[in-house]
Amino acid sequence: MTTAMAPASSSRPVGLPKGPSAQRLHKLLGVPGCEANMLNDLLLLRPGDDNDSQADSSKHVVFFHGDIQNFQEEMSSHPECVQWLAWSLEQVGVTLGRRFPGQHVWLVRASRMHLHKFSSYSNFVDSNMFGAPAHAPYSPRRGALRHLRSLLIHGMERAGLPDVIQPSSGFSLTLVGFSKGCVVLNQVLHELGGALADPRLSDFAGSLSDMFWLDGGHPGGSQTWVTDRKLLSGLAASGIGVHAHVTPYEVRDPARAWVGREHACFLKTLEEFGARLYDKVHFVDQPPSIENHFRVIQEF
Repeated sequence: MTTAMAPASSSRPVGLPKGPSAQRLHKLLGVPGCEANMLNDLLLLRPGDDNDSQADSSKHVVFFHGDIQNFQEEMSSHPECVQWLAWSLEQVGVTLGRRFPGQHVWLVRASRMHLHKFSSYSNFVDSNMFGAPAHAPYSPRRGALRHLRSLLIHGMERAGLPDVIQPSSGFSLTLVGFSKGCVVLNQVLHELGGALADPRLSDFAGSLSDMFWLDGGHPGGSQTWVTDRKLLSGLAASGIGVHAHVTPYEVRDPARAWVGREHACFLKTLEEFGARLYDKVHFVDQPPSIENHFRVIQEF
């Protein structure tokens, strides 16, 4: 999300999720990543209760949120955030549990929230205080994939889960980025080729089954969507399922016309390379709105 927040048209303060799904939410604070001082808070939704028959300890989903979104308690204490409580990490976790039944769902809180609303994923990709990324190629020492792998290993240990990030374990990973959170998925694309070629990370990178871009956006003036042909060729060749779900709020904003152009280039190039591609523009017959921008989380 890259523009000032407007009053919500239908969002309203909501309570914490209730019922079996809420009982399966576990907050894990200060989980270390690839370096001891690189910490992220995690929210884990375990499969179970209403989805016991489908539960699979080897299937994991990781969600990266956008601006404004935070833990319910944090959002409740800030006037600019409280009106968007329906999209807190707890609420989104329950929504994702319905979208991915039987799977472990992890929500990664950005390591920095400038002015309590601008999310910055600086542990995954170099970013300024407003969260605009500076993407870099694969590094054997750090990066989005290496950090994510360490986060999940430490998170599983903290949550008392078996470490399934092992060769031949059947581990399968789905990444979902919403709005600003898509910068992490973009950085993964910059690293994917190098990671697959590095025996220390190739198994983890090869476990990626699907990637969902949900209405990507950030305050930089370009690179909202990856358009580099070499990177997209590598993505297509990997066999990863690519899912692009957008709304007019991001891709049809005349003030940020590059977003729509890059999105179109992303799709066209992946189609050319024969990627396993799924794309949809949601709410196409409705005026662009922040409310519909958030609603793509429920509709994808």
